[in-house]
Amino acid sequence: MSINADLRHVIHALSDALDLVGVDDVAHGKRVGIMAAACARGAGLPGDEADFLFDLGLLHDIGVSSTRTHTHLVERFDWEGSQVHCQVGDALLSAFPPLAAMALPVRYHHTRWDALKGLAVAPGVARQANLIFLVDRVDALSAPHYADSSLLNATAGIRSTIAGHAGSYFDPALVELFLEVSRTEAFWLSLEPRAVQVCLLERRDRNLPWPASMTELRQLASIFARIVDAKSPFTAEHSLGVARLARYLAERLQVSPGNCDKLEIAGLLHDLGKLRVPDEILDKPSALDERERHIINTHSFETFQILRNIDGFEDEIAPWAAWHHEEPGGNGYPFHLEGSELPLEARILRVADIFQAMVQERPYRPGLSAAQVGGFIQELARKGRIDGRVAEALLDNVFEAMTVARPVFQDVARVF
Repeated sequence: MSINADLRHVIHALSDALDLVGVDDVAHGKRVGIMAAACARGAGLPGDEADFLFDLGLLHDIGVSSTRTHTHLVERFDWEGSQVHCQVGDALLSAFPPLAAMALPVRYHHTRWDALKGLAVAPGVARQANLIFLVDRVDALSAPHYADSSLLNATAGIRSTIAGHAGSYFDPALVELFLEVSRTEAFWLSLEPRAVQVCLLERRDRNLPWPASMTELRQLASIFARIVDAKSPFTAEHSLGVARLARYLAERLQVSPGNCDKLEIAGLLHDLGKLRVPDEILDKPSALDERERHIINTHSFETFQILRNIDGFEDEIAPWAAWHHEEPGGNGYPFHLEGSELPLEARILRVADIFQAMVQERPYRPGLSAAQVGGFIQELARKGRIDGRVAEALLDNVFEAMTVARPVFQDVARVF
């Protein structure tokens, strides 16, 4: 079984997810891509190379899920921990063949030129990585000026700063290229929100057809899931556990094999919108206040907004993933759907999400026992907050379900 996805739509969806980490600034990767492509055109590179650099710009920060890390990246020219997200990005991309060519440029996109040129890195890769580093730093220097439209007043200083790092941070030839390309107002105005949106719409129409197998889709979904699960020590491997448990329950409820595959993918992707939730809220070990609850409740709608734009995801995977906080009685969020509007797959995902969170070890508490979680699940079903049939399938196989949701679970004695 395969889904006729569009690789360009996949890349844009990944970029949208990564941009959520910026919380308030949601176009960093897109601006980096626009500037990289402009430099490629200025150098007379072929169109496919310019396209590659644009896409590389979109995904260069694929190793970033923490809002703290994102803040360091946009507020400091360089910092000691900058290499960590590069290594994570390399690992994620190298494991996914359709995007593996981006892995090494991402690995080195925060490596200074005077260090990079001494490494055993192919010249083309080194040039790609260093160009992304250069325009990435341009965007960091520009960031304070986007909100008040003062960017054109700051361009001379930005260009001077970049020129001052030629030969140390950046390849002198790339600095010369950037200075030539960025001398026009159009270069800088192309970074404004409206211009960025127009550029993305134009590029979305230039399709990269990609008939993806379920294996490839799982690999892709696992990339998303690992980005999300790495955001907080409280959520580590949550998405992976939810996906496993959702499939397990679906098979016991005789859901079709094809829908079991799709539900597993939806489980991997269900918390994608949490990338926009500030770290301090996700990491809070105590109860959330009303403001914090409203912020975290936006995450399932953000998930929907991202996934609906991937061809093949819009009819099933996207809504199933987005509806994991909907309740049969219509009191869930973000759409307040009634029970008759919720397919079985969405109901399964809701139960899997709740159960996995309860049995998972958290830094501030151990995972709950079967007796504890079983009583809670029964109470939710009694109140009509979860589907009773799904709850029954779970409780009939509760010990196996605990192993599926959290494979490290071994302490059966704690159940009693």
